[in-house]
Amino acid sequence: MLTRAYQHSLRGSHLPAGQPLLEVDNISLRFGGVKALRDISLTVTEGDVHAIIGPNGAGKSSLLNCISGLYHPQEGEIRLHTVPGSRGGHRQDADRTTGEVRTHTLTSLAPYKIARLGVARSFQNIELFSAMTVLENLMLGRHIHMRKGVLSSMLWLGPARRQEIEHRQLVEEVIDLLQLQAVRNKHVGALAYGVQKRVELGRALCLQPALLLLDEPMAGMNAEEKEDMARYILDVHELAQVSVVLIEHDMNVVMDISDRVTVLDFGAKIADGTPDEVKADPAVIEAYLGAEEEDQAVREAVAHMEQQVAQETAKEGDRG
Repeated sequence: MLTRAYQHSLRGSHLPAGQPLLEVDNISLRFGGVKALRDISLTVTEGDVHAIIGPNGAGKSSLLNCISGLYHPQEGEIRLHTVPGSRGGHRQDADRTTGEVRTHTLTSLAPYKIARLGVARSFQNIELFSAMTVLENLMLGRHIHMRKGVLSSMLWLGPARRQEIEHRQLVEEVIDLLQLQAVRNKHVGALAYGVQKRVELGRALCLQPALLLLDEPMAGMNAEEKEDMARYILDVHELAQVSVVLIEHDMNVVMDISDRVTVLDFGAKIADGTPDEVKADPAVIEAYLGAEEEDQAVREAVAHMEQQVAQETAKEGDRG
C-alpha cells in the first residue's frame, strides 16, 4: 500500500478496510407524481471506489443529493458508520480511535450536519466562489473544523491566529497533492474549467472526509483533462486512503478505477457488482444500448428537421 509522506492525514474515517461505511436501504424519492428513485439499496465499503452509473435521468445525482442531505427521501433509510477518533489532523492521530462503531441515520439530517459527520462532495456544476482565490476556496473546506468565534477570527489574534495557521498547514498539503501551487493565489473565475474542477475536488478533500462524493468530476473535460482527473482521484484513494463514491459517464474511466459499480436506470437499481460483472450484465447492456438507440433516433430527427429547414430556405431564395 502506498502512503503519503505528509504530516496530516486527509482520511476522516477510522473504520477498518472492508467494513460497511455507508448503507442505503430501500430509499424512494418522489417529486410530485414522478418517482426519481425506487427502492434503491447499496453498500459502500471502507477503502473502495464505488461508482454509480446509468443513462441520463437514471437518478444518479438524486441519490447523491439524498446521501448529502440536499434531498430527503420519503421512504427508506441511509446510514453512515463511523468510529470516533482524534479530531487532530496529524498522521499519528489517523488510526487513534476512542470507541466502538457508531451508526448515524442521515435520512432527515441537514447538509451541514452530514458534513460534520465526514461526508464531503463535489457538484456536477462547479460550485466555487469565483471572486475568491484558490487558497481561500480551499480554506472554506476547513470551516467545520474551526472552533473560534467570528470576532476573534476577524481580529486574527492569539488562539484564532494559531487555529488558522494549523488548518492552513493541511490545506498546503492538499495544494501539493493536487498540484495547485501555480494557481494558489489566482481568482477561481480566471482559471480553466479543468483546473476549477480540481479546486472543487481539493475543497472537498480539505474537509478530511470519511466519504467523498464526486458528481461527474470529469464532465465537460477533454481527453487529457480526464486522464489528469482520473489520476488525481486515484491519488486521493490510494495515497490519502479516502473512500470515494463516483458518478461518471465515461465507462473506460469507471471500469479502470472502480472497485464496485452500481447501475441505475429510470430510478431503479438494475445491477451491482465488480466492474467485470457489471459490464457483462444483460440488463446493463440493454439499458446502455437502448440509450444509444434513443440518442441516435434524436440525432436523426434533428438532422431531418435541419434538412427540411434548409430546403424551405432554398425555395424562398429561388422565389425571391
